[in-house]
Amino acid sequence: MAKYTLFDALDDVSFEIPQGEAVGIVGRNGAGKSTLLKLLTRVTGPTRGKIELNGRIGSLLEVGTGFHPELTGKENIFLNGAILGMSRQEIRKQYDEIVAFSGIEKFLATPVKRYSSGMQVRLAFSVAAHLETEILAIDEVLAVGDAEFQRRSIAKMREAASGGRTVLYVSHQLQTVQALCTSALLLDRGKLTYSGTVEGTLEAYRDSFESFAIAQSNPDLRPGNGMLRLERVSMEDEFVKSGDDIDIRFAAPPSKDLIGSYFVSAHINNDQGAVIAQCDSRLVGKWFDPNHRHEGHLLIRDLWLKPGQYTVDVFVCQAGVLDAWEGAWRFEVLPDLPYPEFTESSGTEKGLVFVNFDYKEA
Repeated sequence: MAKYTLFDALDDVSFEIPQGEAVGIVGRNGAGKSTLLKLLTRVTGPTRGKIELNGRIGSLLEVGTGFHPELTGKENIFLNGAILGMSRQEIRKQYDEIVAFSGIEKFLATPVKRYSSGMQVRLAFSVAAHLETEILAIDEVLAVGDAEFQRRSIAKMREAASGGRTVLYVSHQLQTVQALCTSALLLDRGKLTYSGTVEGTLEAYRDSFESFAIAQSNPDLRPGNGMLRLERVSMEDEFVKSGDDIDIRFAAPPSKDLIGSYFVSAHINNDQGAVIAQCDSRLVGKWFDPNHRHEGHLLIRDLWLKPGQYTVDVFVCQAGVLDAWEGAWRFEVLPDLPYPEFTESSGTEKGLVFVNFDYKEA
């Protein structure tokens, strides 16, 4: 019979946010960020302590949250407004702006259950942002949307904060937190470890990776059910050039407890916490027999990373996660630009990676 351990998802977290602040909430997976928003938005209640809100709160926490799948997009706009305590007259006043911002005018008569996740996010954010609640809480669900919609959403949240609304924003995209927020909170394993300026919070967040990496080298402290734990993760070098192959090596022991094959996946993250690339042994048809020891390579060809610091996370999975070794390896991409006409960076290059491109006449 499975044993369960009780723990506090949030432990002695206390803070006060003035009206009109845009506050970023950052921390690693499992830190308690989403739980905090669910408490603030009254999706669930605290087992102890209290929460005081001055004003109505609109939120976007998960794809589909607050929508009735059988109702149309139009009906759900009015349903969401009613849930927030708004009159039909107030909703009608904002209706045209909600529809225009969402960009899904042609599908308003379609039941929401037939919407893609991206369409649901567009409509849900538009409703939350335009129905004028005093507080707006957004989880990182915006990552589902396309880049242009994300840009407009960030601008809308900035406009909301400048208009006196309070914005709470959970994100792993630290550059977005930096662009949007005026202050930030850092959560770590359910505790509030830093509260202050965005710059100070992000610096504390990056510093926390050092101690976290040391702790993660102990397999007993890593997430996952523990039926199989990686012994080793490494790369050939701690320094690479843009365009080099990224060769992630791992060693996994046999497991007597595990039934059925497993796969191995890796993420490469930049120093802002964004996942830049992922490789997954399933994509090339490779699964591993738990009865045998495996030493393998996850090889990403020609990865045109920009200069900077990167971390590697490696996961062992079946239906669930067996081992999650976050920050298993660090490496640096040297400032060696791939374009021969540029001898140094101008600082104006956009995007998270370089692209291997050329020009030819039509």
